[in-house]
Amino acid sequence: MSCSVVVVLPAFNEFERLGGALSELFAYLDASAELRDRTTVLVVDDGSDDGTADLVRAHPAASNHDGRLTVMVVPHAGKGAAVRAGMLAATGDVIVFSDADMATPPDQLPALLDALEHVDVALGSRIQPDGSDMRASQPFLRRALGRAFHMLAAAWVTGPVLDTQCGFKGFRREAARDLFERQRTTGIVFDIELIYLARRLGYAIAVVPIRWSDKRGSRMRARPGLALHVAWDLFRIPLLHRGVRRAERTV
Repeated sequence: MSCSVVVVLPAFNEFERLGGALSELFAYLDASAELRDRTTVLVVDDGSDDGTADLVRAHPAASNHDGRLTVMVVPHAGKGAAVRAGMLAATGDVIVFSDADMATPPDQLPALLDALEHVDVALGSRIQPDGSDMRASQPFLRRALGRAFHMLAAAWVTGPVLDTQCGFKGFRREAARDLFERQRTTGIVFDIELIYLARRLGYAIAVVPIRWSDKRGSRMRARPGLALHVAWDLFRIPLLHRGVRRAERTV
């Protein structure tokens, strides 16, 4: 695939981790003859107050002023809102969003790009072809909550997609613009909304097994009412898009 690629990294108060993650990402890109000259990175600072945006601007890849690394700052509104802003701002032929901690290592990028030669949407999955699940390294409580979340999501919204929350997904530009313009949720269930919309609109989807490791220090924190908020978002996704039909696709 010789198209241009943009990697979108949402970041909220990631000063401690983002510098190392960017260095890892650009070390991989610089060593790749296939990706070096056609891949740019856009960090979306989700209203951080710890100097995250300044860290990005000071990174060597940004200070070269060749557009390989840029940052946009948006008011804090949640991961879903930050990803949406970045995906709509990106101009690559293919656009990938990834967690800013590089839980999915950069060398997994070609797997998504290969899939996107044949489909519109590529969903990274931590579940491997042999059935093993890389999420097994997560703490027990988080795994238990994740299973309950998936059961509810699968029954109501996502169908057969087993790993909805992997923070590594790729889109052809036309599909990205169509899906993210329709996105309405801004919290952690935005992935599910995108999957629901992609299936509803008939986009070709591939599930791509990838390597992943649990990176501690997540910005997500349990808080009173979070479960109810998540349940409400799951419930309302089909209602928000009840008029969407495959014939409405404009790409």
